[in-house]
Amino acid sequence: MKPVHLPITGHDLLAVERYHDDTRHMIEFLVFTDCPLGAAGQYIRRFLTEADYAAALEAQRRGCISIRRHGHIIEGHILPDKPKKRRGK
Repeated sequence: MKPVHLPITGHDLLAVERYHDDTRHMIEFLVFTDCPLGAAGQYIRRFLTEADYAAALEAQRRGCISIRRHGHIIEGHILPDKPKKRRGK
């Protein structure tokens, strides 16, 4: 969930990057330390290619950012990640 006091910067939901042929991921993330993805304290939305997403995952592993929301992009449509359903019990 987005921190209430921070505006979303970066790409708009209808940004042209969303509709590029190589765009595969949409992420919203909080930046902890200044890095190539943004300045400390920003909450950012980006539409990314596979290579850019791998770089974002690496930045998260290093502790520079925290990915708060992720969605797959297929032909411009955002498919949010869903928690797996539990069966049985």
